[in-house]
Amino acid sequence: MKAFILAAGLGTRLAPFTLDRPKALVELNGITLLEKAIRKVNELAVTEIIINVHHFGDQIVDFLRSKENFNLKISVSDERGQLLDTGGAILKAKSLLGSTEPFLLYNVDVLSAIDLNELSVYHTQKGGLATMAVRERSTDRYLVFNQNMLLSGWKNIKSGEEKISRSCDQPRNFAFSGIQIIEPQLLSLITETGKFSIIDLYLRLAKSEAIYGYHDTSEYWMDCGKPDQLATAEKMMR
Repeated sequence: MKAFILAAGLGTRLAPFTLDRPKALVELNGITLLEKAIRKVNELAVTEIIINVHHFGDQIVDFLRSKENFNLKISVSDERGQLLDTGGAILKAKSLLGSTEPFLLYNVDVLSAIDLNELSVYHTQKGGLATMAVRERSTDRYLVFNQNMLLSGWKNIKSGEEKISRSCDQPRNFAFSGIQIIEPQLLSLITETGKFSIIDLYLRLAKSEAIYGYHDTSEYWMDCGKPDQLATAEKMMR
């Protein structure tokens, strides 16, 4: 299995740390978020890691070179010309991701105790087009699943906006963790172009395809996208 680490974001929420570097190179207890993500995804003993770059992308390239790619096969998907969001990112990296095996998609600013091997087994057993790691936590935006954990919709409880993909008698609301496994067949079903959200893509495909949720109950999950969140993570991970 290959892994795709999403590291191209502007990191505006993490300012002022990202005024002179990409968020992927912001450090947590002396180790960059990118290195932590690389260590995490390699729990699956991945065959290759793809990393997309945009904001201060040259710094990421230089960092990887200085670390000799951590003795792993690492490729860079260059989005310095245009930031593409998650959906656009996987479409641009289609040739790197290949067409023969599923791939893991992992947000660089996520810290998680999730067992990626268990996620992979669950994905294989379910046999869906994609599997999204989700948790029970407070947020404004929820993914809605039915009792079989099939993606059925999305809602914003703050604005009241809803997007429905399939009927659901007993909905279950979960927050997305920024971790997912995707079958390569999904890439051939993309009709969107340019910059687009993978959530919107999933909601469109979920009308006829099986997109599953994996209920992650591991010890912790943290978003390190804001300075206060980063500080909390540093205290917790000491």
